Formats: sequence, structure tokens, C-alpha cells
Amino acid sequence: MILQRDIELALNAQREQLVLKSGIINRQFLQQFKPAGQHIEVIAGVRRCGKSTLMKQIIQTGYQKTAYFNFEDARIYGFEVGDFSKLDEVIGKGIEAYFFDEIQNVPSWEVFIRQLHERNEKVYITGSNATLLSKELGTRLTGRHIRHELFPFSYEEFLRYRLLDNSANAFGLYMRNGGFPEYLDSENPEVLQNMLKDIVFRDIAIRYGIRNTRKLMDITLYILSNIGKEFSYNNLRKIFSIGSANTVSDYLSWLGDSYLLFFLPRFSWSAKSISVNPRKVYAIDIGLINANTLSFREDRGKLLENAVYLFLRHHQSNVYYFRDNHECDFVVFENRQCKMLIQVCEVLNHDNLKREMEGLEEAMKFFGMKEGYIITLDQQDELGYNDGIVHVMPANQFATSMNPWQRK
Repeated sequence: MILQRDIELALNAQREQLVLKSGIINRQFLQQFKPAGQHIEVIAGVRRCGKSTLMKQIIQTGYQKTAYFNFEDARIYGFEVGDFSKLDEVIGKGIEAYFFDEIQNVPSWEVFIRQLHERNEKVYITGSNATLLSKELGTRLTGRHIRHELFPFSYEEFLRYRLLDNSANAFGLYMRNGGFPEYLDSENPEVLQNMLKDIVFRDIAIRYGIRNTRKLMDITLYILSNIGKEFSYNNLRKIFSIGSANTVSDYLSWLGDSYLLFFLPRFSWSAKSISVNPRKVYAIDIGLINANTLSFREDRGKLLENAVYLFLRHHQSNVYYFRDNHECDFVVFENRQCKMLIQVCEVLNHDNLKREMEGLEEAMKFFGMKEGYIITLDQQDELGYNDGIVHVMPANQFATSMNPWQRK
């Protein structure tokens, strides 16, 4: 329970922070964003990816009188569902839109949000836990909300933020630094190291009552050191001497809910096969990987693969990997049709050309596609394949193309 006076002090202090700092860029999200009537707008994403700043940008695009409240403010620690009535009184009347940051920190928050919705108020909320948001939205707010996802800076946003021209060298900088705005300001690795600790310890260990936090962090670092690879719960259980594969499953599920990790399914026409086949794992940001592991100092191929995955994930959620006799890194689906096949390698040369082509050609034949892509750091070429063609494309060119599969 919080005193109404303390809520008022926090609200006023936060209001002073609504002014955007100089050098802030408009996110790509805003280019196509239009408020969805009276629906509740939900903006979900990993910690520190810019959700609060995006809220401030939305406020400045078309609202005069708004209410903003951040529930991660230490001054209102212990805020309970019963305190919402005090917050509502402090905010007052005549509000055009309500903006609530990290609201999932308050149990039963959806009760108050539904009350606002039933008063025909416009509400925006952010959160950094997919399951907590989905659970409450699905029980009390079904059909009343529109969900959006926000990532750290894309490569194009990175270019604008750093005032760089698109080039292979600029993409190399993106491969090293990633897209977290706070880190780009300082380039201090501790920013990303502390961010990982906050996700693991605050968002997962404390929230779910995990006592053996060392094992949880060890698994997290192991996964970050093995991005782009298949994993199984049982193998991880053996590596870390954990009693149950279900425990490992819970850990990875919570890491996924926090938007730290993504799990790529193996393609199959059978939903059952998709659910039982091994998945490959990718991380939310390349800079975060570099700051917390030593595995990719020499081999940047997997980092490039992660960067391509993030581009695809940002633009198209229906992505798989393909494996029969050989493997194709990414299969992009749209409207239940295969739209694009992609292999990723740092450098295409005589030693790996046959391997990369075999996986891509096998997928092209399987899906009946006449075109395929090999994404490299800086090479451009075209390779014939029977009556089809394989485009070799530099990563910086691919990452600045908008939904290339939609041009087919």
C-alpha cells in the first residue's frame, strides 16, 4: 500500500522526465503506427530497448493532455492493485490518453486497465514479460487490445543514431555494438552485463522464486555462447546436472518471455513434428552477446546469422530453419506460403561453397522455389542453379531492404 501523497510526488517527478533528450531518433515503429481507436495499445519488448522513449514520442505526436506513470519507480515500491484508485484520483480528469510503463509489476493490474477501457479512455501500456502480459490480456482484456513489439535499434536505426552511411564497415560496427541505445551512448560493456543480470535475477529468479541462481545464469551464458545451434532440454540437463528436463524447459521459457532469447523451430508440414524437433536459439541483441561471452571473437558467422534472424523476426514472425539431408538457415513464410530461403555465412569461398549451396538447393527443391539467397558480410554475386538462381548479397544491403520477400 502506498500513500496518496507519495504517488502524487512520483507522478509529478516523472512528468518532468517526459521531455525527450537531444539526439533521440524516431523509431521505425512510428512510421506506420496509427492509434487503434479505443483499443488498449500494448508495447512489449526486452528491458532498456526504448519502450519508455517510444511512449514519449507517441505522446508528442498528437496528444495534449496525458497521464504517464512508470511502475519501476523505486519511490512507489509496493504499489498494489488497491492503490490504482489513488493514482486515478491524483491524475484527475480530462485526460486524452494514459501511458503506463512496466505495468506487469503490479499484480492484477488488468482490473484497473479494464476499468479505464470501460470508461472509453485511451490506454497505452508497456511490459517486458510476454507471458505475464499475455495471461492478463487474455483473461480480462480479450478483444480489447492491440499488441506491438519493440526491439533494440535495427541496423537502419543504428545508422541514423550514429549518423553513418550504409556500408560494410558500418554493418561491422553494428555487429560489434548492437542496438541498445544506452550502450551506444557509452560503449561501456558493464551496461549490457548489468542488463543481463537484471533480466536473469530480477525478472526471472526473484519473480519465479529460483533459489539456484548460479545454474540459471550458467545456462543463460551457455545459450548466449551457442547461438544459432540446436539444443535439447535433456542435453542441457546433463551438462548442468539439473534434476529435471522440465526445470530446464521452465528456465528457457522464462528467458524467452523476457525477450532475451528467441527459439527458431525446424520446418515441418506437421505441427506435431514442429513441437518435438530441436529448435535453434538466437538472442535479442548482438552487442549483448559480445559483452557477455567470449565465443565469437574470431568466428563472426553466427553473429551474422543472429543479425539476419533479428531482421526477419522484426519484419516477419513466421520463420523456420530447414533440415533434410542438409540444412538451410532460414525459411520465411507468409500467408502459409514459402516466400524466401536464406543461407548465412561470413565469407563465401571455395571451401564452404558446396556446403552452403547444398542446403539451399535442397530447400529450393523441397519448396519449389526458383530463387535463394546467401547473405555474407560484404560479397555480392549471382550463382546459377538448374533453372533457378542464388543471389549472394551483402548483409548491409539485405538489412536495409524492406521485406524483400514481398517484392516477389
